[in-house]
Amino acid sequence: MNRSSSGKREGPVDSKWVTLKGRVKRGHGVASGASPDSPYPRGSLEMQIPLFRELGLDLSDRHRGTLNISIEPYTYGVTSPEFTFYGVEWTDEHPPENFSFSECKLIYDNELYTGWIYYPHPETKKRDFQGPSIVEVISDHISGLECGDQIEIMLNTEEIKPIC
Repeated sequence: MNRSSSGKREGPVDSKWVTLKGRVKRGHGVASGASPDSPYPRGSLEMQIPLFRELGLDLSDRHRGTLNISIEPYTYGVTSPEFTFYGVEWTDEHPPENFSFSECKLIYDNELYTGWIYYPHPETKKRDFQGPSIVEVISDHISGLECGDQIEIMLNTEEIKPIC
């Protein structure tokens, strides 16, 4: 049995999920708008989330930033994500982008949280690239979580493939 972030017990996790140990890394601060160099003072997610909701994925109750989780020595491939949105015109700073999302689960301090892997397709992204071992996650705010902390991430292997 697993615990949700509310402390309630959930059923067993089925075999399509794989758990990897990760470490929280500092991001570019663009998704949240935390970087003074960000061209989006309120953050890119603040601009994108209403568009994702119109396309069928409501992230409006999630934290307005991404968790950057290193899964080294693994990298990953996005194979069959739950959502893929093509040609999203969220800014006039650059051409439209493609985004994919796959539900994931996070375990921190013995609590289970749900989130979404946020994957801006590199072929349409113009800047602020992440390394191949970094998984960007949109989730609830996780109290006490800081850069450098260990966290476990559960990936749905029908949608995301870890590669060693």
